Amino acid sequence: MHERSFVRGVSIVLFLLVGSFVGVLLVNAVEKNDMKYLLGAGGIIFMAILIISARAYIQRGRKVMDTKGTGGEGSQVGFVVDTFHDLMAKLKEKEKELERLKSFAEEKAVRMEAYNENILQSVPSGVISIDNSVVIRSVNQAAGRILGIDARAAVGKRFDDVFREPLAMLIHEDTTVSRAEYSYVSDDSRHIWLGITSSKLKNSAGEKIGLIFVFTDLTDIKALQSQVELQQRLSQLGEMSAGISHELRNSMSVISGYARLLSKKVEPPNKGTVDAIQSEITVMDKIISELLAFAKPTFLNKEQVVLNDVIMDTVDMVTGSQGAIKVTVNAAVPVSVEADKVLLRQALTNLLVNAVEAMPEGGSIEIAVRGHHGKAEMIVKDTGAGIPESIMEKIFLPFYTTKEEGIGLGLALVQKIIVSHGGTVDVESKEGEWTAVRIILPAVG
Repeated sequence: MHERSFVRGVSIVLFLLVGSFVGVLLVNAVEKNDMKYLLGAGGIIFMAILIISARAYIQRGRKVMDTKGTGGEGSQVGFVVDTFHDLMAKLKEKEKELERLKSFAEEKAVRMEAYNENILQSVPSGVISIDNSVVIRSVNQAAGRILGIDARAAVGKRFDDVFREPLAMLIHEDTTVSRAEYSYVSDDSRHIWLGITSSKLKNSAGEKIGLIFVFTDLTDIKALQSQVELQQRLSQLGEMSAGISHELRNSMSVISGYARLLSKKVEPPNKGTVDAIQSEITVMDKIISELLAFAKPTFLNKEQVVLNDVIMDTVDMVTGSQGAIKVTVNAAVPVSVEADKVLLRQALTNLLVNAVEAMPEGGSIEIAVRGHHGKAEMIVKDTGAGIPESIMEKIFLPFYTTKEEGIGLGLALVQKIIVSHGGTVDVESKEGEWTAVRIILPAVG
């Protein structure tokens, strides 16, 4: 760079010296004063031309040097461009890596969500979650099966629009429940028992975002409890009645013997009194016999029985001569059960006799039969006087009756027979209007 500057400086000095020398020679060569000025001016012009030429030469050299310098700057620009491209390439690689990590995270989240959903759908307990607006957010398959609802259709609806009492009241209570038991009628008209636990649903920050209900079907457990309780009561009753009936029959035999002796010696006007004593002894003996029969264990001779056929035979036998009573049987599809045919007919006979006696002036009896979820359901509904709510809990007690004539073993015997078959008996009634007895037995097929 310094060498090029030195050459340019020397060239300018040389051009100036040559121009000055030529101008002096021209001035000295001309004698006239006028010509001196002319020649001086020409010398100056000549020097100017030389200076301009020198400047052009210098400018040309500068361009050449600039051209050379431009190559260096170009290489620097090229380096910057190459570096920029390298950075962009690395950024592209990082972007691809981020996209890959994002896809992996999303796939993992989907897998976890699917896994959690599989767990939720696989648990045997029913699970329902709602948000703070009591809108249902999730219902698993077990909940739909237990409650008899379409799980998918329930999502997005209000909880109290889908479920009736007593479940609907759970969302209005400010407290959670733990292992509470509720009787509930499902959408498919099944009477079930539910064991429910509810808790607050919270997010990661601990904020309440809704409620979650976990419940199990306790219907079979309740039926088993009824069987165990009934067996215990019958066992206690059997032990008690065996001793009491033995003592009573001994005394009754003595009284009956004396009554027969009196009937032979008493005057005709008093013979009716002795006959009345004999009649009452006979009634007491019948009560004791029925008590002993009720208290002793039931041995079942099971066979496959078509419930529809047993119903039709029993209806014809009980209500055949009752012209004022209309009987309707809704049993389109045959339902089979594994049962003792004789005992099953006895239980149904007791139900129909009670229904007929509840309608002394006539009425109607409707019998419905259906199979559902491995169960056989039979409902006997009459339009009689109904049962007061105050005595509803006593109707299955042995020897409890509101009739002037009767022992009070009809419904107790029905319960014993059905429970011994692994079934349940429920009674609903509206006083003065109707009574419905629902029997559920394990179905076959």
